[in-house]
Amino acid sequence: MRIGHLIAALLLMCSSVQSDVQTADVELFKDDFTRFPPGMLSAPMGLLNGAIQEYHYIEHRGVRTYPWRNPIVHLDTWAAGDDADGPYLEQHTVNLEPQRVTPLFVTGDLEWRDYRVGASVRPLSLQQEAGLVFRYRTSRHYYRLALEGGARLRLVVRLPIDQEFRVGAWRELASVPFAYDTKTWYRLDVSAVGDRLRASVDGKLFVDVRDSELAAGIAGITANMPARFKSFRVTTSSASAADLRGRIERRAADLDRLRADNPKPVLWQKFETPDFGTGRNVRFGDLDGDGRLDMLFAQNVAKVRGDAFDQISCLTAVTLDGRVLWQQGRPNPKNALLTNDTPFQIHDLDGDGRVEVVLARDFELQVLDGRTGRLLRKAWLPQLPTDLKDRPYELNVGDSLLFVDLAGKDAPREILLKDRYRGFWIFDKDLKLLWQGDGQTGHYPFPFDVDRDGRQEFLIGYSLWGADGKRRWSHDAELKDHADALSIGNFTGRPSAGVRAYIDGSDEGFLVIAADGTVVKHLRLDHAQTQSIGKYRADLPGLQILIATFWRNPGIVTLLDADANILAQEEMIPGSSHLEPVNWRGDGQELALLSGNVREGGMIDGQLRRVVVFPDDGHPDLASAVRDVTGDARDEIVLWDQTRVWIYTPDRPFSGSGLYRPARNPHYNDSNYRSTVSVPGAGGGR
Repeated sequence: MRIGHLIAALLLMCSSVQSDVQTADVELFKDDFTRFPPGMLSAPMGLLNGAIQEYHYIEHRGVRTYPWRNPIVHLDTWAAGDDADGPYLEQHTVNLEPQRVTPLFVTGDLEWRDYRVGASVRPLSLQQEAGLVFRYRTSRHYYRLALEGGARLRLVVRLPIDQEFRVGAWRELASVPFAYDTKTWYRLDVSAVGDRLRASVDGKLFVDVRDSELAAGIAGITANMPARFKSFRVTTSSASAADLRGRIERRAADLDRLRADNPKPVLWQKFETPDFGTGRNVRFGDLDGDGRLDMLFAQNVAKVRGDAFDQISCLTAVTLDGRVLWQQGRPNPKNALLTNDTPFQIHDLDGDGRVEVVLARDFELQVLDGRTGRLLRKAWLPQLPTDLKDRPYELNVGDSLLFVDLAGKDAPREILLKDRYRGFWIFDKDLKLLWQGDGQTGHYPFPFDVDRDGRQEFLIGYSLWGADGKRRWSHDAELKDHADALSIGNFTGRPSAGVRAYIDGSDEGFLVIAADGTVVKHLRLDHAQTQSIGKYRADLPGLQILIATFWRNPGIVTLLDADANILAQEEMIPGSSHLEPVNWRGDGQELALLSGNVREGGMIDGQLRRVVVFPDDGHPDLASAVRDVTGDARDEIVLWDQTRVWIYTPDRPFSGSGLYRPARNPHYNDSNYRSTVSVPGAGGGR
């Protein structure tokens, strides 16, 4: 995991401690910030907003900060500089949402328990807070000691579950008068030993309390208004250092054992994508009819503003050995990355045994021949609503697209096209508009035959719609942020539980809604971004749910059971991840993919342990997908960036009995916002 970065250095420091000097301080970490060049440590990537890290892996957007990290990756809050006395690190922004999110800069190991952390702090404003964090588990769960409001020293704990919409949960432990100014450097120190927390300023003790909320975690600095920091240092006693070394060694031995028990990724295929490559804007399907998956790359041009009116500029169909089948439009490497969904899919729309490419482009709904890219038929897209605030065009451009079976023909022949957050349209296979609806549409719908009549309903936003065009139920009115990832099913292992909808509701958190529309549970774990369902824990009934957060508190991975009880939670990734289930072992125990990165990626198990890592061989790690491309039912990992594709397969054959063949979302309904569902079955959903 990312927060284990200091293991090697820490072991070295611990091993140098003399066992007979039990009272001496052992230095766990020290930094004067000279490592950082003067200037901003991060910045936006060209015209792209911070959403680029919702579903791409990007280690940093400027300066490599390891072993430090900025947990709030979409905020460019940290800058390095020098004054007359030397280098400093500065939080340079004004935080307008201090109750919800705080700029942070952290380092260390999650095994840090009893230690002392200190830094010199110079607030540049008398508003809000500036200080230290310690025993940090996630950006939603840590202790903070800070100078506050020009008048006090305050110790608080950030709690991981909020009680109100967009209001963070904090608990105060101590607040003492302390007047400070913006011209002076103050030395803040915190000692955490067991449940006893003591804090001092310039060597004078001000806080001495007990609290057991957090027993261990990393450390760092924080500020909600501009403030500068120098001379950061973490120490512990020799006895604690020896205990720490033992815990780290045991953890490393456990990981070595787990990794040896899992197949290792070995390279199966790689090829180049010159000029036409993309980020995570790829579809998989058998375009040429040879029984094997191909890839379809879409480049896009962002027009008008932001990520609401992107338009596909180039399509390139490629086999998995790198042979280009066809290309439409002119490729341009500058159009490779995007921060939104795009409306194109691969599907046998008419049921003739050959796939088509269905897409919204040039204000038209188009159907292309999958083998050649030749246009087969098209129809104009509907008009944009006249009361739309942003209405640059008369006709729609489309945001995402999927196929549903509304006719009960055991095959999805209807096309659902939606815009960004307002409305949707249903077309038949001949592109005739059947009906339309509106509401808080969210990002990507989820089709499912809820009432088992042979026809699919679909969940879109917080509403369930029937095949007859009628809304069955809706929570659009009371929920205040759009839905990101959706799924429907009975994942509990209990038939009596019935079908439920599972919704990542952005800032609304995570919701479980019964088939009749009753909200079963509402868990405010902040901006719930991505979701996957799989058999992540063999020791528990049913399936488990993985969620990754993004905006304001990104990278927090939460494992829940199907009743939305939290089983585990860690901050694991810089940004977000699809957390796609991986049938890597073939024995029914699924893993989840974080990313392809060597240090911060890999696959995690149901204990959130990184049990499979990728080789350090120079492979791309910007984007990833989980697909069975060799046909043995186990999954491969497809990794790519703008210029190349590498595909990894397990390094050993399946040796057990009864190869696991889960049923998954069909290839023809893919999206950057899709919830991936993997259920035991015959693999028919592949």
